[in-house]
Amino acid sequence: MTSPQLSQHSAHGTVASRVGKGYLRTKRAMDLTFASFGIVLLAPLMAAIALAVAVSSRGPVIFRQQRLGRYGSPFNMYKFRSMRVSVPGAVGPLVTATGDPRVTPLGRQLRRYKLDELPQLVNVLRGDMSLVGPRPEVARYARSYPEEYRRILSIRPGITDFATLEYRDEEELLARSADPESAYVNEVLPKKIDLYMRYLDECSLRTDMTVLALTLLRVLRPSARSR
Repeated sequence: MTSPQLSQHSAHGTVASRVGKGYLRTKRAMDLTFASFGIVLLAPLMAAIALAVAVSSRGPVIFRQQRLGRYGSPFNMYKFRSMRVSVPGAVGPLVTATGDPRVTPLGRQLRRYKLDELPQLVNVLRGDMSLVGPRPEVARYARSYPEEYRRILSIRPGITDFATLEYRDEEELLARSADPESAYVNEVLPKKIDLYMRYLDECSLRTDMTVLALTLLRVLRPSARSR
């Protein structure tokens, strides 16, 4: 089964037509401004994290994973590597639960404060992502909900959204299941999709600013149980 695809023509009449081109242009301008400012402001921190990742465990500093972007176009999403390098040929779940032995000690701290996500500011500059929008999914899981993802993929995926805020302790939730991957696909992802749809119904500059503000508050005050 192929990945959910959505042509620009079929996107007409979905989210883009509802919110208008003015909102989308302003949203993109905000993405470029905030992402550029963030990269400059956080450059020393990002350099320190890159050095720490490089010296703490073997492997590349940046982790790249293919995700689905707008209209179903695949792109490489960037993160600071927080897991040990897999044995060549090994195939494991694409989700992570609390206590996963693949996560490095440094990686646990990066994940707790969401610092592993900082390289996605580059994805925003490139136009792969937006600051706010449904989180980009791997095709393997999106295939389970093709109809829903045809609508979700009508806009750029984002670094944060309602689902990001609601499932900040997702790894702990998955750790309660004997099969974290199955729990993600069959239990967590449907609820995330509901929140993605809520964002698509409510997206506006006011909504985007509210989500960004709440995300910053959550980062500054991480859950004691967060990863």
